[in-house]
Amino acid sequence: MEKTNVEVLFDWMDHTTQIIEQHLNEPYLDSLIIALETLFYQGAEESMDDILTHKLHTALEQIRLENYDADDIRKAIQFTVLKGMKEVTQQQHMMTPEAVALLIGYLAQKLTEKQESIRIFDPACGTGNMLTTVCSQLDKSIEAYASEVDSTLVQLALVSANLQKITIEFFHQDSLRPFLLDPVDLIVSDLPVGYYPDDIRAANYELKAEDGHSYAHHLFIEQSMNYTKEGGYLVLLLPTFIFDGEGSDKLHRYLQKYTHIVGVLQLPESAFQSEKNAKCIVILQKKGKNTEGPKQPLLVQLPSLKNTRAMEDILNKMNNWFSNYRK
Repeated sequence: MEKTNVEVLFDWMDHTTQIIEQHLNEPYLDSLIIALETLFYQGAEESMDDILTHKLHTALEQIRLENYDADDIRKAIQFTVLKGMKEVTQQQHMMTPEAVALLIGYLAQKLTEKQESIRIFDPACGTGNMLTTVCSQLDKSIEAYASEVDSTLVQLALVSANLQKITIEFFHQDSLRPFLLDPVDLIVSDLPVGYYPDDIRAANYELKAEDGHSYAHHLFIEQSMNYTKEGGYLVLLLPTFIFDGEGSDKLHRYLQKYTHIVGVLQLPESAFQSEKNAKCIVILQKKGKNTEGPKQPLLVQLPSLKNTRAMEDILNKMNNWFSNYRK
């Protein structure tokens, strides 16, 4: 059976990464960065020794990048990254499921369909998979920005965007520190969950904890609001416990004060590794002089993302809701 383009690319990326991993004794994900940069620049770095350079040039002869579109490249990188993440135990090394990223892209398109151009920002981009997925679905002029504190992940995000020919300006920093960035039209993000260790920095936020460490996911919501224009939208992937867990009363008050809650889409638990990892998509609009919330927020319980017929039914209902929301 003939392999798909994604399978051919994955095999090449995985094989080349293992060559680098064994030669340089580097972790898989770091070796993947070198493999992807080799593919993008169509040659090995000058600092490589002769043996590795020869192996990489031999590998390059086996692949023709121009034969693959951005979607093939993104999916192949995604599968290779997922393989690398199985070898790593860090909690932050997680990737947004493909189907969820596509759904967020659909929502982003619906929310911005009347705009000819937008500026978009992901303050916790990880490997950039969600942001590049969303950008590929938006049929308009885009200025894209992203931030990530983890050096390995931001390097993966950068070379992935380059290979997909998507222009993104990256910030390598703690995303809860200030940015040199004007507010944007749209924020999309799969926000990190847990405690934020810098209590001094957290003290600058309304959503800081009264005692002890603050929740990073609460602070990220506020930081995302800081960089959203009045009337702009936020499409955030959040843990389902966020609305009834510790600090939820304070979060409710903050959201009622500054945002219109446009919708909440509860994702099926089957989309995640366990019940405790279950998430929902929350759509917010930052309040402005001429904004008003929907008469009825979009409230959806999504079926299994593999159930095509049920998903088509839900999407039809969502399309109808957006038609009325836009009136």
